[in-house]
This record gives sequence, structure tokens and C-alpha cells, in this order.
Amino acid sequence: MTTKPTLSFWQIWNMCFGFLGIQFGFALQNANVSRIFQTLGASMEAIPVLWIAAPLTGLIVQPIVGYLSDRTWTRLGRRRPYFLIGAVLATLALFAMPNSPTLWIAAGLLWVLDASINISMEPFRAFVGDQLPTSQRAGGYAMQSFFIGVGSVIASALPYALAHFGVGNTAAPGAVPDTVRYAFYFGGAVLLLSVGWTVLRTREYPPETLRAHDTAPRPPQRALDVARARRHGLAWLVVGIAGAGAVRRFGFDPQLYILAGLLAGYGLALVAVGLVRRDRAFAHIIGDLHGMPAEMRKLAVVQFFSWFALFAMWIYTTAAVTQVHYGSSDPSSAAYNEGANWVGVLFAAYNGFAALAAIAIPWMVRRLGLRMSHLVNVGLGGLGLLSFLFIRDPQWLLLSMVGVGFAWASILSLPYALLSDSVPAEKMGVFMGIFNFFIVIPQLVAASLLGFLLKTWFGGQPMQALAIGGVSLIVSGLCVLRVREPAVRAP
Repeated sequence: MTTKPTLSFWQIWNMCFGFLGIQFGFALQNANVSRIFQTLGASMEAIPVLWIAAPLTGLIVQPIVGYLSDRTWTRLGRRRPYFLIGAVLATLALFAMPNSPTLWIAAGLLWVLDASINISMEPFRAFVGDQLPTSQRAGGYAMQSFFIGVGSVIASALPYALAHFGVGNTAAPGAVPDTVRYAFYFGGAVLLLSVGWTVLRTREYPPETLRAHDTAPRPPQRALDVARARRHGLAWLVVGIAGAGAVRRFGFDPQLYILAGLLAGYGLALVAVGLVRRDRAFAHIIGDLHGMPAEMRKLAVVQFFSWFALFAMWIYTTAAVTQVHYGSSDPSSAAYNEGANWVGVLFAAYNGFAALAAIAIPWMVRRLGLRMSHLVNVGLGGLGLLSFLFIRDPQWLLLSMVGVGFAWASILSLPYALLSDSVPAEKMGVFMGIFNFFIVIPQLVAASLLGFLLKTWFGGQPMQALAIGGVSLIVSGLCVLRVREPAVRAP
């Protein structure tokens, strides 16, 4: 058995540089897509269902791309072909999105953009594990986090900066302002060039070399009770179908079809597992999903409320701030577009504050432990979102973003630290993959329920979605107290 050679700082830099472009695309999407949808005539109630592409493509695309890239070897290697394919498709989507002539074309391009970014992003996570020895992997993922922060801050603030330098920030009704169009063009170029840099400036180990370096254990696969899974699947399928029937029969909000479809889809997956061979990846994943450790189940609840809140913030902040703080819901007005640009600055700010929070979190953990640190951080985030209800000067919303930044940094780190103490080492990868379900599912639930809740009980006011998100973050912090604290605290 041989050890992989250590890489230099600049070699690791080159490996991770493509993440700058990937995050640039994601940040432009998060800060501006609701604005584009509203500009093209989307109602406030329709925005969540239009956003369904973001979580659903991650749920579907990432496992498939990971499976395929594990079995790929070309002249460009195994991961780099997917970097390049995803980057080219995402760049084309970024160029086209702000020029969409209709709402449904923009919605379709969001599917293309999100799927393409996921095609590039998933292999980047595996790339670090492929290329680096164990002693350098933490540094490699830290470098990726650095580029995530840099890309998020610059991309989120870009329309605001362009307006400051005189680029047109208003447009005719149904047209996207030049500030947004040029930001997307610049983002597409950054994405393609940064990923291209990584493709050209790195190399990959061939499969036989990776096998020679592989020291991972080969644990036996968990047996799955197929008959029990089928019974549960049929029950969930019936619930989903009945829910869809109720939406149609009683005229409920059509977005509730998403929730019904999610339940029915889960039921179909359980039924289908009995139709595939036991040694297939699908059967193993479903078996491990049902056999999750108790602490992981508790953490799944924490993740649900955390990501529900984040999705509420991402899709409703633009509408809330422009309506309440800038006094306009007209996407063609100067006030609306000024407020939408300020939302980009706020999103840049919380990513910047998250980078600073990441420095403080290890100190908090040493003194408070993982659970209490997470409670404090997401509690600050919850208060930050709730403060939108009371702050009227949009400049002061930067203070709200301090709390959101601490919550964001904590959500990306501390639940995983708690999880790693609760699952067997030989199944860390599959359980981390399953854990991603509890990032996607709450976003789909939010896309299904938020529009219905606002329309039914909150008078269609988008600011109330941020209040719901604030409460959800606080609930997630309280739920983490149910999780067992590791015997040895993280450094």
C-alpha cells in the first residue's frame, strides 16, 4: 500500500479554483431569480413553485453524476469531464436567463442552470478525496469553502455595484434591467473560466492508482426487509395520491401538489426497491435510509427546520424588502430595482459574516459544546430574520444579516460534526449522502407550503415568510438539544 503524495498550496488552489465560478452562479441565482420571475409577471404565490427546480435537481442530479463519474475514465480523467460539461451548460443558461421572453422560459432555464451547476459541483467534492492524502483533505475542503465565500460575496453584490457605476437599473415592463443582465453575463464568464482553469491545471489519478491507494473498509451491506418496505411504500403512495385528490377536489392551492408528489414519490421508491437486485446501490441506499441511527433521525429534524427557513429567506427577501422598505412591488419601478439591488448586498453581507463566524465557531464549541453553539448561532439567525419585521431603514438590515451569517456558517458545519459522532465510520459516505435528503426535502416542502400559508393566513405579505423562517430557525436550535453531545468536543 502506498501513500498519495502531498500537494503544494498552489496545487490545492488550482484544484479548488473552479468552485469560485460554481458559487458565483449559485449566488446570482439565489439573489436574482425571484426578481426575474417577478419582472416576467410571476405572482407572489407562484414564486415558490417556480423555485422547485433548485432542490429537486440537486436531489436527482448529484447521486446520478456521482455514480457515473466513479465509473468514468477519459483523456481528461474521471471528474474533470463533468466539471467541463456542467460549466458549459451553466454558462449558456446564465447568458440566456436574463433574456427570457416569458416566465415559463425563465423557469425552464432555472432547471437547466441548477442541473448544470450540480453536474459540475458534485464531482468537485469527490475530487478532493481522490487527489489528496488524508492529512490534506481538511485543508482542501477549507479551500473550497474560501472560494464559496468569495464567489458569494462578489456575485451577490454585483448588480448593486454595476448600478453604482452607472449601469441602467430599470427597464421597460417585462424586461430585466441591465444591471442584472450584465451580472449574469459576467457570472457565466467567471464560471467557465474558473472551471476551465481547474480542468487545465490539474491532473487525476487513473483508476488503478486510486485502487492501490484505497484504504477504506468494505463493510457488509445492510439487509433490507423488502416486504416491510413495500407495505410502507404503499401507505405513503396512498397518502400522496389522496393528498393530490384533495387538492383538486377542494380547490386548494396548486402548489400543494408538490407536497403530495413528494409523499407519493417516496412511496414509489419504497415499492420499487423490491423490484431491483439486493446488490444494487438503490437498494442499499433505501436500506440505510430506513436504518438510520437514532441521533441521525434527530438531526434530520434539525436540518428540516434550518433549511425550510433558508429557502423562505432566499425566495422572499427580494419581495419583502422592495415592498416594505422601498415601497414598491412594481418590478419596472426604480424603487423596486433599487431595493432588489440592496437585497444582493444583504446576501453578500451574510456570506461575508459567515466567513467571519467560521473563525469564531471553533472557539464557541470549545466553551459551549456543539449543541449549545448551534442553538446560539441559529437563534441569532432567527432573531435576524424576525428583525426584518421591525427595522424600517434598509441600511440597518445589515445588522440582521450578522445573525443570518452566524446561522449559515453553523448550518454548514456543526450538524455534520454531530452526525460524524453518530454513524459508523465504514458508512460515513452513504449516511452523509442520505443526510443531503434533509436539505432537499424541506426546500420542496417550503416550495409547496409557503405560498399557500401566505395567501391563506398572512394576506399574501412576503415579509411574513421571513417571520416564519425566523421562527423555524429558532425551532431548529431547540431541536438540536435532543441530540446527544459527543463525548469529546470538537477543537
